[in-house]
Amino acid sequence: MRHLFPCQTGIALLSAVLATPAVAAAAAPRGASATLAVLETTDLHSNVVGYDYFKLAAEPSIGLDRTARLIAQARAQFPNTLLLDNGDTIQGNALADYQALVKPLGCGETLAIYKVMNALKYDGAAIGNHEFNYGLGFLSQVTGSRFQVAGVNQPKRCAGPAFPQVLANVYSVRTGKPLFEPYRIIAKRVRATGADGRAIRATVRVGIIGFTPPAIMAWDKRWLEGKVYTTGVREAALKYIPEMRRKGADIVVALSHGGLDASPYTPRMENAGWYLARVPGVDALLLGHAHQLFPNAASKAPQFSLPGVDKAKGLVHGVPTVMASLWGKHLGVIALRLRADGKRWRVEKDKTVVETRSAQDAERRFVAADPAVMNLIRTEHEAAIGYVRTPVGSTDFRMTTYFADVGDPSAIAVVNLAQTAYVKKYVAANLPQYAALPVLSMSAPFKSGSAGAFDFTDVPAGNLALNNAADLYLYPNALYAVKVDGAGLKAWLETSARRFNTIDPSRREPQELVDATVPGYNFDMPTSAELSYEIDLTRPPGARIRKLALRGVPVAPGQEFIVATNNYRASGGGNFPGLDGSSTVLASPDASRDVLIAYLREVKKLTRAVHGAPRSWRFAPVQTAGPVVFRSAPGVLALAHEAGLENVTLLRADDGLGKGLALYALDLAQ
Repeated sequence: MRHLFPCQTGIALLSAVLATPAVAAAAAPRGASATLAVLETTDLHSNVVGYDYFKLAAEPSIGLDRTARLIAQARAQFPNTLLLDNGDTIQGNALADYQALVKPLGCGETLAIYKVMNALKYDGAAIGNHEFNYGLGFLSQVTGSRFQVAGVNQPKRCAGPAFPQVLANVYSVRTGKPLFEPYRIIAKRVRATGADGRAIRATVRVGIIGFTPPAIMAWDKRWLEGKVYTTGVREAALKYIPEMRRKGADIVVALSHGGLDASPYTPRMENAGWYLARVPGVDALLLGHAHQLFPNAASKAPQFSLPGVDKAKGLVHGVPTVMASLWGKHLGVIALRLRADGKRWRVEKDKTVVETRSAQDAERRFVAADPAVMNLIRTEHEAAIGYVRTPVGSTDFRMTTYFADVGDPSAIAVVNLAQTAYVKKYVAANLPQYAALPVLSMSAPFKSGSAGAFDFTDVPAGNLALNNAADLYLYPNALYAVKVDGAGLKAWLETSARRFNTIDPSRREPQELVDATVPGYNFDMPTSAELSYEIDLTRPPGARIRKLALRGVPVAPGQEFIVATNNYRASGGGNFPGLDGSSTVLASPDASRDVLIAYLREVKKLTRAVHGAPRSWRFAPVQTAGPVVFRSAPGVLALAHEAGLENVTLLRADDGLGKGLALYALDLAQ
């Protein structure tokens, strides 16, 4: 990480950030040169300030209030900067839900995170997949747009961000036109050096174009079906980038809310950045969605070792590329070296530098938050806190996901119980043809440490409030139910088991249990005492589920089940076989979290025996020559033992990788 500059404080810092020069009229002459630093935030997920609304505590490792310092420092270093956000901005925490669902904004009000981004003088932004989670009506309003789509009546343009938002691959079914403007050409005034070495002022015309994963049509099908459609990322780029050039764009910055994937290209590809970088005319590429850090020479993520990817220099097929992780933890910086050829500015790639800057230094100290950010949104922040304190019940045990990967169901079982109860009641009242079918439920550890030691569900014993329910169920999904057969159920569980690496029993070196490229939210698990199975880690992915049984009887391939899940999974999210929307038998209007809250209020008091201990799966026992290791928060080993996981031991309180995680071992023989 580059050395942090001394920090300014409070309003003075924010005022310094606001100061940007006006646009000039003329381009630079032949031989002129300049450096334009493209700054990226991505996947902020409404983390405006460093606060955990689930735990009701300050969290210094996250927040745009800290990124604001990094932005100010970059602007102090580079005389020419372009600040861009790469989407997944308006959803992700209790503040976001409060403004969208609990006390929706009026037309004249601006979202808290947009208020801060306006003050920080963002130059532009892309639209991520999670922007669609609250529906097109809300998105139309808060972005200050007027969508021409069925069912969305926006009689006038409402308050929104003061910067352009671009999206090139989502179209209105009604009009056949892009939902947002596909691109914007920004006339950026820069300080440059003329061919004679003298300082000059000039204009660089920067084209920004945005892309979102086409899979939004599955993930948010309930909001989008029949209203919008998508094209592939590459197809949209090939359509619009030549047009941007014809209209005078000197350089093109692609904001792709996706990662890298070298699988055969399809127009439905979720992470199309590897292919987008090969589209002629892309000068810089901003990535997101994958919640990873790029460039990162130490990364072991396989997608960062693909052909044409330089994870040390930040290049994808020679295109300068950055991804600034998530939640404001980093700022991406591409220092584009530009030279004018008499017609337009061009990028000198060999002189361009790509880096990410962390809000945490080498001594693990965090840059101070800019208090001016909190001052802008204090009212909204305090209102969200007041709301999430609403009581809903109590629990006699601690519910966490620290050891969900190795079998602790304490934070999963209650979600499955709530979903099962809801679906059983619905089937009995509305689907008598399915009344004899067993009802199961799948849920996942949504928070499993990917962002650091604080990024786990942790609900203490005692009184429960709405913030605890939001901790147990992170996303604003809707409850769905699907009908699957025994073969489909096994395939579902096999896909979930891809969360784990294949273990070689003869290896003496430590072996990582968890495949970090498979997110925790794709590790679906039932927690019914009636269903049982083993996961054999010595077998390859797709062939790991053994002894699958219902009430002790092996599950037959043709045996039918109703399975409670969410709209994301039922509609194809995660690419689980057979789950593409066609097997849905219940598309509930109720949010999954609201189903959980209603259950907690009805039960009133949770007990471990009933609500935190039911478990369906175990690892198949195997003796290994060396340790099998995984990571979780430090200081929580006792919770594993309380959950009956006596085969878990602590190896090191600090795994040395910088996220504050500890290294644990799992004895698969026990």
